[in-house]
Amino acid sequence: MTQTDPTVTRERFAERPSSRYGPRRAHARRPKKRRRLRRTVLVLLAAAVVAAGGTYGWAETQLRRDVELGAYGNRPPPGEGTNYLIVGSDSRDGLSEDDVKELHAGGGGGRRTDSMMLLHTGANGATMVSLPRDSWVTLPGRLDTTTGKTKRPEGDKLNAAFSYGGPELLAHTVERNTGLRIDHYAEIGFAGFVNIVDAIGGVRMCLDRDIKDEKSGADLRKGCHTLNGGQALAYVRQRHQEREGDLGRSKNQQRLLSTLAHQAARPDTLFDPTRIGPAAQAGLDTLIVDEDMSLRDLSRMFRAVRSVSGGHGRRLNVPVSGIGIPTSKGNVLKWDPRKAPRLFADLRHDRPPAG
Repeated sequence: MTQTDPTVTRERFAERPSSRYGPRRAHARRPKKRRRLRRTVLVLLAAAVVAAGGTYGWAETQLRRDVELGAYGNRPPPGEGTNYLIVGSDSRDGLSEDDVKELHAGGGGGRRTDSMMLLHTGANGATMVSLPRDSWVTLPGRLDTTTGKTKRPEGDKLNAAFSYGGPELLAHTVERNTGLRIDHYAEIGFAGFVNIVDAIGGVRMCLDRDIKDEKSGADLRKGCHTLNGGQALAYVRQRHQEREGDLGRSKNQQRLLSTLAHQAARPDTLFDPTRIGPAAQAGLDTLIVDEDMSLRDLSRMFRAVRSVSGGHGRRLNVPVSGIGIPTSKGNVLKWDPRKAPRLFADLRHDRPPAG
């Protein structure tokens, strides 16, 4: 899979730093006509933004369409509506050693999943479902690239699928365990997430308690605050202060993503070129999508996420029957064997999920 940064730039871009973390890239100047600005599209996911301020065609060329959703075959049939798999990874692309230390981003190569969400859109509105990374699932049979041997299906944590086979195996695993066909995939890394939050001026969050977590670097007081990129990243990564562990973290991630999408779509952000330009570049720098994803698809995804934050959609967690269950793979949480399949069946048939 190609991981190189896009090199296409638009003529007459002004050189200016767009983000605190990652390489400096060129940015679009303010369009001359308001009608061009109205064609802007700001696409944001818990961790992704794509914007087009008179640069729609340019942004289309910048999308990293690296993910082949049908790589493993044997997929569920198409259902009603559209399903997006939104992933936040711990990719450190674009981060210097000092950035990694400051953000408590840890070490190690490659990238792993820190958050996963299913977003379903259809005739009954939008539904966002958090998929905790410690969910106990069945990993489909696959070729072990290390040994060259075929591995049989096995139980493991959901995020292990990403570690073993990247986005393709993760999407295939979600499909096999939910029965839902994933239509589109979007992923953003640490640097992109931090830069997006900073580009729109921070994200307003209200906390019901103090949060202090050494591993993530979270150090937040009870009350309402405007979090900068680093603080927002620490907030969505911390789980040791959560009574529900990984499930609690998933709820925090969902809250912040919805709030971020709502704030990004405000007129004072959408029509401010000093914000939308950096936000566009921040999203494009680390955004990875599936081969068939278009900017229009990303726009639809953004509007759906925003509708959830505005109270016009549903924000759910996959039903669980137990958390902190010890296994050979560590402590996991297990989906409820009756409620979870019912939820996925409702989404597959584009029905409002049962309460």
